[in-house]
Amino acid sequence: MSLEQLIHKCKSNDTKAQSELYQLFSSKLFSVSLKYSNSYAEAEDNLQDAFITIFAKIKQYKNKGSFEGWLKRITINTIMQRYRSQKVFEIVNEEAIVDENIDIDDDDVGLEFLLQCIQELPDRYRLVFNLYVLDGYSHKEIAEMLAITTGTTKSNLARARQLLKEKIVAYKTGQKSQLL
Repeated sequence: MSLEQLIHKCKSNDTKAQSELYQLFSSKLFSVSLKYSNSYAEAEDNLQDAFITIFAKIKQYKNKGSFEGWLKRITINTIMQRYRSQKVFEIVNEEAIVDENIDIDDDDVGLEFLLQCIQELPDRYRLVFNLYVLDGYSHKEIAEMLAITTGTTKSNLARARQLLKEKIVAYKTGQKSQLL
């Protein structure tokens, strides 16, 4: 069955087609969910909520653009809505923001370690970091998604970068001291 036929059947609330769509996209959307969640269990809950929303809104998909992109956007928006309701963000004064890029030489640090460091960031920093750095959203888009100011997104991004730098420096320093 083609993807277009599968979508059409899902629009008719065909549970077999919904199950097939879930099997087809759940692993990709789970990786998106995991990126924005505190834990594996929370990522599973977020994925479940995202698929409930996807099936509720699938009639709105007009076969224009990437279906996978549409699914990803719904997944991210579903997760962001959960965090908006939890009020995890600190409102800051935009004038106090120092937006500096922090260069990290990651030759000695593996991807798995970097992903673990990102996962360990506090919610407000992890969400903004992932949206901005990994998914390419603008500060304006992030502010709208999370119902915060652009200043708050910039501040949270700067703090996330700083925390990541501190973790990486500590890790690399620990590695060097073990070699001595």
